[in-house]
Amino acid sequence: MPQFGRRSALGLSLGLIAGAAGAEDWPGRPLRLVVPFAPGGASDLLARLLAERLAAPLGQPVIVENRPGAGATIGANAVAKATPDGLTLLYGTPGPQIINPSLMPGLPYDPERDFAPIVSLVTAPNLLVVHPSLPVRTVPELIALAKARPGQLTFGSSGIGASSHLAGEMLKQMAGVEIIHVPFRGSGPAIQELLAGRISFLIDTLLLFSEHRATGALRAIAV
Repeated sequence: MPQFGRRSALGLSLGLIAGAAGAEDWPGRPLRLVVPFAPGGASDLLARLLAERLAAPLGQPVIVENRPGAGATIGANAVAKATPDGLTLLYGTPGPQIINPSLMPGLPYDPERDFAPIVSLVTAPNLLVVHPSLPVRTVPELIALAKARPGQLTFGSSGIGASSHLAGEMLKQMAGVEIIHVPFRGSGPAIQELLAGRISFLIDTLLLFSEHRATGALRAIAV
């Protein structure tokens, strides 16, 4: 089970709207922890673990609410527009906080103005994982297959602009291959499609794949 600590994470952080969090009677009511992705992904699983750990010391339940869509901007915007009473939290990732401002002009929120970071939570490497039916065991073999089958391989991501999306695009650019991007509303739906063999590979956090690698349902070919 992942351990929460003080180690800085690669963009994975918890954001809180600036507000009345310093009041002596805070929180006083249940808290809402918004995850900007669909259930079943690494962010969702870690957010639920965090909610369980926070409930006892805070003396209030922490309710996880999934608000996926639009490259995680729907969930982030819901928190940005929430009442600034310190009761609505965002389980932030690089997508809505760092990447989207560069890729999506006209965001309905300002990552610097509308959020105050609290703590970095998790450090975990990314894996490039393929369905076992794909006849590759190394990245060079994957690139060779993509060159032999231009436009036939696919990679999934947790949404447009997500780090998993950009990692796949970087691989395509560096290798000079044509691979189709298939965005989902979170890494949970993406991994289900990979398990079913409907996409070729996925680049995402190690935490997402541990069980499936152990059973042989998926094959990791790079860290």
